Amino acid sequence: MSSLSFSLAVRVGGVGDNFVSGSNILVREQILGSDSHKCSFYGIRGATNRRRLSVSAAKIRKGKKHDYPWPKVIDPNMESGHLSYLSQFKPLAEKPKPVTLAFEKPLVELEKKITDVRKMAAETGLDFSDQINLLESKYQQAVKDLYSKLTPFQRLHMARHPNRPTFLDHVLNITDKWVELHGDRAGYDDPAIVTGLGNIDGKTYMFIGHQKGRNTKENIKRNFGMPTPHGYRKALRMMRYADHHGFPIITFVDTPGAFADLKSEELGQGEAIAFNLREMFGLKVPMVSVVIGEGGSGGALAICCANKLLMMENSVFYVASPEACAAILWKDSQASPKAAERLRITPKALRRLKIADGIIPEPLGGAHLNPTWTSQQIKIAVMNAMEELSELDNDSLLHQRYMKYRILGGFVETKLVDPVKKSRMKKKDVKMIPVEKSSLEDVNTSLVTDGGQIKIEDLKKRAREGKILPVSAETITKVRQEVDKELTNAFISMGLHEELESLKTELSRSPETIDSALKERVNNLVQEFKQQFDRPESFLQLKQKLKVLSWVSMLHKQILEKKRPQKENEKAEKLKGEINEKLLDKMKAKMEVLRTARTLVASGTVLDADQIEAVAAAKDTLIELLKSVNLELVGLGTTKLPTAPPGLEEELTKVDDVVMKEIDMAVEKAGLRHKIEELKAEIASSSNEEKIEQLVSEIKEEIAAAIDLTELRKRVEASVVSSIQEPAYAGCV
Repeated sequence: MSSLSFSLAVRVGGVGDNFVSGSNILVREQILGSDSHKCSFYGIRGATNRRRLSVSAAKIRKGKKHDYPWPKVIDPNMESGHLSYLSQFKPLAEKPKPVTLAFEKPLVELEKKITDVRKMAAETGLDFSDQINLLESKYQQAVKDLYSKLTPFQRLHMARHPNRPTFLDHVLNITDKWVELHGDRAGYDDPAIVTGLGNIDGKTYMFIGHQKGRNTKENIKRNFGMPTPHGYRKALRMMRYADHHGFPIITFVDTPGAFADLKSEELGQGEAIAFNLREMFGLKVPMVSVVIGEGGSGGALAICCANKLLMMENSVFYVASPEACAAILWKDSQASPKAAERLRITPKALRRLKIADGIIPEPLGGAHLNPTWTSQQIKIAVMNAMEELSELDNDSLLHQRYMKYRILGGFVETKLVDPVKKSRMKKKDVKMIPVEKSSLEDVNTSLVTDGGQIKIEDLKKRAREGKILPVSAETITKVRQEVDKELTNAFISMGLHEELESLKTELSRSPETIDSALKERVNNLVQEFKQQFDRPESFLQLKQKLKVLSWVSMLHKQILEKKRPQKENEKAEKLKGEINEKLLDKMKAKMEVLRTARTLVASGTVLDADQIEAVAAAKDTLIELLKSVNLELVGLGTTKLPTAPPGLEEELTKVDDVVMKEIDMAVEKAGLRHKIEELKAEIASSSNEEKIEQLVSEIKEEIAAAIDLTELRKRVEASVVSSIQEPAYAGCV
């Protein structure tokens, strides 16, 4: 029985190409931009029972194949744009709706005010140009202040912005020609990772990147940019393809992480990522990665172990999302901003840690405001990196990629720890080179008991008794130098070394004057160092060394202070003995002359000219004798005699009391109390010197005008007379 073919016209929601072969009716529906679907109806009779089909006989012909989507002849030199028909991705017909983030609401309100004022000006015909210009200048300044000082959590929201340009948006803006390649040759084409060949300035590059959707439908299709193992195996296939043909590789990272479901784990998600990591370190072509949005954990690393890692200004790169970190550490998702800050996910922080090699600028407000300009900035940065890497040979390229990741992370080497000895372990016959003890080990040996505890109490006892410490000052100096080195290593491991060196440089330029901004930077650095240093399980040995060093230094200082007076007394006694031995006989006669003259002056006798001359000669002789033993006379002490009559100070105190009472009365009378308070406030703030002088002069003038000088003079004289007559009255009583 010969088989017949029929041409069927069956409507199933679209235009179909259908044919009958044997006992099967095949319906093939073609939809632009989607895969072909086949529906098989077994048995003609069963199909006609459900739906009556119109079947018309036709000539026997061969079944029609699926249309090839590309033309037979492709002009590679076409100038009408990209070969967009070689990719299913098409630009959106309409612009996406604007999305306002939470921290952008003040800008929206200010923009609304500007719109309202313009609308009012248009309706009323009044001139509001000054108000509009003022509001626009405020808006521009607010935009600059907001986007130049974004917090890490705000940058995370910018990286997740729904309207942010995707990988394919940038590729179509960067490349002159673009051909998308599909499939991992293992059963599936993961849409979350897109690969293809692109041409830039006449040179071919392999492009690999995570692709998110631009709307809900695309996000579902692209699985929100989260690849499955098939996606990573597709990327691995294209990397090997590029390595074989010598195409440089450019990867774009924009994923919250690998897709974590049971099916992906069954298919070997971890194995696929691990294979990619291993394979990337053996690629002999230049490789540059650009983080255009989120870089989430291993899902991002699987395509970005490159020679150069560039980051967009508002992109993030993290080992775990801030939300997950907050839930793990603080059991609270509200702590996400704190987690974002601690994780150091921003480009600047990662640049300081030497993870990122460059930062690509974005327009104020984010890349979605000007995608074309942003794409050109990416192109410039990538081409500069490729030009730098193209100068390296294969071995240098591999070594540079290896060293980039080998130096990441800070560490502090501790003292050697002996291995745990097991039974039947033999010692090596190789002679070990003896290692010299460091000064810190000397200190620890002399200050540690058999049980391993520091003998702080013994040190205190030695300090109280004034005994010598078992450590010399030179050893303490060496220990301090070693601790300084370890502190430097601690700064490096925390990622604060560059900030520390920057502050040192700025402080050396202006050591006397430090502005408030520099003080704030210093305080922030100190606080950040303390937060990391005070963690319970971090820098334990360094903390122990600092404790020992502080105790030893303090006790050493106390012992020196106790010994200083004793040494000074010994030195004075020794000097006194030397002077008496050399000069005592010569100085006796001269000292007798001075002693006699002092006695005569004290008794009220006036010295004659000969006696005065003898005293002067004795002084000169004593000065010469002291100089002969290397002593210099600094000055002669003189006894001040009282010049004021007794009782004058008491009288002056009484006069001051009378005057102050009169001034208080004048202040109350003139109502100057508020002016005096104003003067005190101005002096405390020290804001305006001219105003202070003006207030002082006004208060003085008003007090002088309010005081009756005649009455004040009478009161002063009465107080003086009463103080003089008090002893007489007391005697009469």
